[in-house]
Amino acid sequence: MQERNTAPATLPGTAPTVGDLGGYIVDETGRIAAVNDRGLTLLRLTRDAMLGRDHHELLHRDAEGNTGPRALCPLMDAVVSRAACSGTDMCFARGDGRLLPVHWTATPHPTGNSTGTLVLFHPGTPDTPEATAGGSLPQLERLALLAETTTSLTSTMNEQETVDRLARLVLPRLADWMVVDLIADGGDIRRTRVAEHRDGRLLRHPELEGPIPGVTAQSPLPLSRALRGSAASLVGPEIYQGEPDSGIAAVQHDLFAATDIHSAVIAPVRGPREILGALTLGRGDNPIPFTTRDLSLLEDIARRAGLAISNSRLYQRQRRIAETMQRYLLPRLPDVPGVELYASYLPAPDASQVGGDWYDAFPLSDDATGLVIGDVAGHDLEAAARMAQLRNMLRALAWSEQHPPSVLAQLDQVTARSTDLSTATLILGRLTTTPETGWTWEWTNAGHPPPLLITHDGHADYLRTPRSVLLGTGTHITRGRDTVHLPPGSTLLLYTDGLIESRAHGIEPGLARLRRHAATLARHSLDAVCDRLLTDVRPPDNDDDVALLALRVPHTGSRTPRPAQPN
Repeated sequence: MQERNTAPATLPGTAPTVGDLGGYIVDETGRIAAVNDRGLTLLRLTRDAMLGRDHHELLHRDAEGNTGPRALCPLMDAVVSRAACSGTDMCFARGDGRLLPVHWTATPHPTGNSTGTLVLFHPGTPDTPEATAGGSLPQLERLALLAETTTSLTSTMNEQETVDRLARLVLPRLADWMVVDLIADGGDIRRTRVAEHRDGRLLRHPELEGPIPGVTAQSPLPLSRALRGSAASLVGPEIYQGEPDSGIAAVQHDLFAATDIHSAVIAPVRGPREILGALTLGRGDNPIPFTTRDLSLLEDIARRAGLAISNSRLYQRQRRIAETMQRYLLPRLPDVPGVELYASYLPAPDASQVGGDWYDAFPLSDDATGLVIGDVAGHDLEAAARMAQLRNMLRALAWSEQHPPSVLAQLDQVTARSTDLSTATLILGRLTTTPETGWTWEWTNAGHPPPLLITHDGHADYLRTPRSVLLGTGTHITRGRDTVHLPPGSTLLLYTDGLIESRAHGIEPGLARLRRHAATLARHSLDAVCDRLLTDVRPPDNDDDVALLALRVPHTGSRTPRPAQPN
């Protein structure tokens, strides 16, 4: 599914237009990456004269026209810390040599593949009484808050993190209290967050959170109307002091009774197609009541929160679909008498979706057991679908061909001619037993991390062979075949690179870590070994999914051959 960018197009080097404010964007090094037309007019500079220049050296001056130290410049501090802040005690140098006293605000802003800073400014003039009446934010700060809200809330796909970030944005800048009520997909309403700013800290009140009654269609009270989609409204505690007309009104009565809120505003939280909930801001310690001028700002903030929550829910729904598809594609493990088998699949932890990692185990026509671990390139539903296609072809070919290298040679030819399969790594092996030799593992490796053999007495060694090229390259090669006798009570571990690979350190430290941990767990039960490895070995910076397949042969004896079964 492709995402559609609905943001207005801007010319290269052009910063967003925000009301009548000048604006420019600096990258993480402090150099100007874009500037809007209003900024050029106020500064009497051309775009070519600004782009690529260090904004501190070019613009920042004190009242006497001097360029102060970077370490003492509040705007430079905002860029370095990637924090939102505002100020008034600064001048910008204009192109005509004069100084422009400015009110400015800085907020994080995406620039290419990193995060820069958007600086908005206007000529420094005292705020009018109308601009600050009733405790409302000045216009510049209102615009800065909305820009910061958009940047902060759209950079996460976690609904609870969205709510937490919202609290940090509005408390105590706009209110002392924040209450968020959200409607679940099934229609139930939950008071998701009740947060208070007190003594410089954000405090959560879980005793006021939890499920709340549904909305009645007739109630004229503010929260009910907001949850039905009505416009934002002013609220005082006296509104809920009378006899409650519904269960949700009784909850609001308890909220006002438990807090010191004397003035509140409530707005609907809207998604693209539905009402997602309601946002309530309340003032307690702040003695200035909300006014009608605050309603439009609250509605803008609630609208941005609604888009972020809607995107988060859509992402999570798609992720659950992908996970369900992946898990249903993975097989049930066969019953191999005398042998323990364990398999696990873990989806990617955050941004990446599930994809092409898989395991497989199945009986073969000659009474052997086929074992596979593999990884198809990609992290999406398409990769999962290609994985299923590859797995099914591999099973069919392995049934009629006994030697793993020959199976992969045929698989290479089939995929090249009849599918659009991208590249993949895998290990294909055969587990067999005879009374004379015991358990034997025969395998071939197509570009995959090596199997790990752990003996019962705690020795762990990789079964390293020259890794042949991965599948899907179109290269015709002869793949090697290796065989090892599995000592009694030993464990063989097959895994994908999500278990060991780190973006910062590569794969070798992960291999060493896996070997070290596995050796210490040799005498634990097989499921305990695998659970501990998945918990302790997987690097924290790995955003890949993980498939793991392990087997343990008995301490003595061998299994009784069973009749061949078609699969």
